[in-house]
Amino acid sequence: MKIDKLARTMMLAAAGSLFAVTTASAQALPAGQLPVARIWIYHELNPNESMAQPYVRIDGAVIGASVPGTAFYRDLPAGRHQISVESYVDDGNQIKIVDLVPGSQVYAKIVPFGDIVQGGGEFGGGYHRNTYYLWLYPPEQAQPVIARGQIVAAVAPR
Repeated sequence: MKIDKLARTMMLAAAGSLFAVTTASAQALPAGQLPVARIWIYHELNPNESMAQPYVRIDGAVIGASVPGTAFYRDLPAGRHQISVESYVDDGNQIKIVDLVPGSQVYAKIVPFGDIVQGGGEFGGGYHRNTYYLWLYPPEQAQPVIARGQIVAAVAPR
């Protein structure tokens, strides 16, 4: 188990160093290409919370589904971008605006907020609506969590 954790940590570090090499050479890109920044989306696995997979959007376009226990990233041109997560309750905590500079990395965590809309019978038959928040975290807190999970491809729905 320790070898698996070490391998994941090394893979995350390698991905970061490859990104650093890419961004270091971004200054020499041809005029038609823009320098990039990276947005990481991650969702910690907690078996006591909903296993639903809310859609994540960047600038209004669905970029993938947030699966508990996984992380994915999207490389974007530098500039202002809006990150959002699908949620039953929309109270403003589902959207973050980020200003990306070339070579920067932003870490956005999908956080289930399960006790907002629920109810039902005393003996079962109740209901529960999935509510999610989007929180931004610094790299030193996000990277260990991402290393414990599984890095997957961000696949937009068809």
